[in-house]
Amino acid sequence: MPQTVLPFKLEATDEQLTAHGGLALFGEFLHAMHVPQQLNAALPAPGSRIGYHPSQFVEPLLLLLLHGGGRTLEDLRQIREDVGLRTLLRFPVLPSADATGDWLRRMGEKTGLAGLAVVNQQQIRRALKRDLITDYTLDLDATQIVAEKQDAHWTYKGERGYMPMLGHLAENGLVIGEEFREGNEALASRNFEFTQACAAQMPKGKRIAPVRADSAAYQAAVFNWCEAQKVAFAIGGVQDTAVQAVIAAIPDTQWQPYRDGHLADTVHCMAKTTHAFRLIVLRRPVQQDLFATEAPSLRYTLIATNRAGTPEEIVRWYTQRGETSENRIKELTLGFGMERLPCGTFAANAVFFRIGVLADNLFVLFKLLALPKAWRQCQVRTIRWRLYQMAGNVVRHAGAVMLKVQQWLWGVCEEIRTRCAEVAQT
Repeated sequence: MPQTVLPFKLEATDEQLTAHGGLALFGEFLHAMHVPQQLNAALPAPGSRIGYHPSQFVEPLLLLLLHGGGRTLEDLRQIREDVGLRTLLRFPVLPSADATGDWLRRMGEKTGLAGLAVVNQQQIRRALKRDLITDYTLDLDATQIVAEKQDAHWTYKGERGYMPMLGHLAENGLVIGEEFREGNEALASRNFEFTQACAAQMPKGKRIAPVRADSAAYQAAVFNWCEAQKVAFAIGGVQDTAVQAVIAAIPDTQWQPYRDGHLADTVHCMAKTTHAFRLIVLRRPVQQDLFATEAPSLRYTLIATNRAGTPEEIVRWYTQRGETSENRIKELTLGFGMERLPCGTFAANAVFFRIGVLADNLFVLFKLLALPKAWRQCQVRTIRWRLYQMAGNVVRHAGAVMLKVQQWLWGVCEEIRTRCAEVAQT
C-alpha cells in the first residue's frame, strides 16, 4: 500500500539551504548604498554596549519583512530559522519580534522619524545626482490605511485608520515626501506646507517644475506658491458657487467633443489668488437607470492649471497621475505590506510606515541601478518570484562562504553583483 500520494521520498539534511537566496543580493545593494552606516549615524544608539544597533532592527525589516514578503512582525521568527540566509547577510543574531516592536515604539517617542527622514533624503539625493533630469513632476495624493488600532480615528470613508500623505516624483517613482496622518485629519490640511517640504528635498541643480494633485490641493496658497516659484500646476477643481457660475457662463460654441463627453476651457480666479488660472471643464452624462424617463444629468470634472497646451493635452497629462501616483501608492501599501501596520500607537506606526517608504525607494533604486533592464518595470511581487525566492545552497569552502544557485540564474546574479560593486564605488 503506498503511504503518499506522489512517488517521492522525504529526507532531512543538515546542509544550509535557503528559499530566499535572492534577498542576499538586495542585502548587498543596501551595503553598496551605505544604508546600514547611515541608519546607525541618524538613529539613536543603543543604551548599552550589548544592545542592538539601529541597523540591526531596520535591515531585517527592509530585507526579510518588507522585501521578503512577510506580513507581520511575527514573520521575523520564521526567518530567524533560515540559517543559510542569515549567514549570507551576516546576521549572526536577529532581534526578536517583540524586541522589534518595542524598538518601533521607542523610536516613535524619540527621534526615529527625523532620523529615518535623513536616511531617505540621503538616498534620494544620491539617486537624483546620478541622472540628467533637472525638472521633476511632483504628484501629491493621500491614501487610506484601515487599521483597527486603539488610537486610530475614523476616516471620511467611515473606517478606522490613518490617512498618510505622499509625494512622488513621476519621472522615477521615488517618494520625495511622506507624512503619516491621523485618519480624521482633513485631506486639505497642510497641503501647502507639504508641497513646500517636498520641493525642499530636491538637491542643488534639481527642482520641482510641475505639480499635479487632486481637489484636496485646490487652495489659493498652493496656486500662489506655484506662480511665485514659476511652477506649472494641474489640480483638481472644486465646484463651489463661483465655479458653478463660471461653468454656466461658458457658451455652447466653446464645448468641444472629447471621448464620451465635451471639453471647454475658461478662466477663473479665487479671492486670495494673485493670478487668474485656466479652468479645464470636462462634462459627461451621468449613466442612469435603463428605464429612467427623465433627461440625463451631467457630471463635471474640473482641472485648474496654469500650464500651456490644448485642453486635451492638459487632461491627458493630468490623468497620468493614475500611473505615477495612485498605482505607486498601491505598490507601497499592498506590495510592501503597509496596509497591515504592526503597532497599537500612532507614533510607532508612523516609524514603521517611514521604514516602508524607505524600502519602496530602495526598491526603485535597486531596479534602476542593479537589476537587468528588462526587469525595471516589474513590481516587487514579481521580483520576489523571480529573484528573492531563489533557492540556494550555502556552503563554506577554504574559509569563504558560497551561495550555489541554479545554472540558469547564475548569470543574472553575477550581473547584479557586478552592478552593486559599481554602485559602491560611486
